Amino acid sequence: MTLAFEDIEVGSEVPVLNKGPITTGHMMRWSAAMENWHKIHYDWKYATEHDKLPDVLISGAYKQNVLIQLLSDWVGETGWLWKLAFQFRGMNLPNETLTAWGRVTEKRVEKGYGVVSLEVGLRNDKGAEGTPGTAVVVVPLKGGAAVPYPFNPAVLA
Repeated sequence: MTLAFEDIEVGSEVPVLNKGPITTGHMMRWSAAMENWHKIHYDWKYATEHDKLPDVLISGAYKQNVLIQLLSDWVGETGWLWKLAFQFRGMNLPNETLTAWGRVTEKRVEKGYGVVSLEVGLRNDKGAEGTPGTAVVVVPLKGGAAVPYPFNPAVLA
């Protein structure tokens, strides 16, 4: 199904994306792929004794990736994730399941495209919100021009 601007309602929820439980194996593979060798992501003794953390930590880059996947999956091949901003306000630890969520806060038409603003975030399996943020996506209007690939934000500036 192609997501069109007219199909989106303010207040509607983006289908959630669940990741996990995230194991230390997942965390190590992500760190290796990203070449992020900070010991807080894989060395339990360093993380807990040196940095006084409760455990090794799920990488912030991984959490960013989950939010990007949530929004990219939602807008599909016809939409574009334009802006994403978030804050790391809580630690995420091994064996947690992360739930990415989004809620539409505003929609408008600009220069022939649908521009949709959202609140987004990541909750752990206990419901604690640790990565709140906002996003803006661009989607086509029904019967309107396709959102160009790659999307040029200057089109809306």
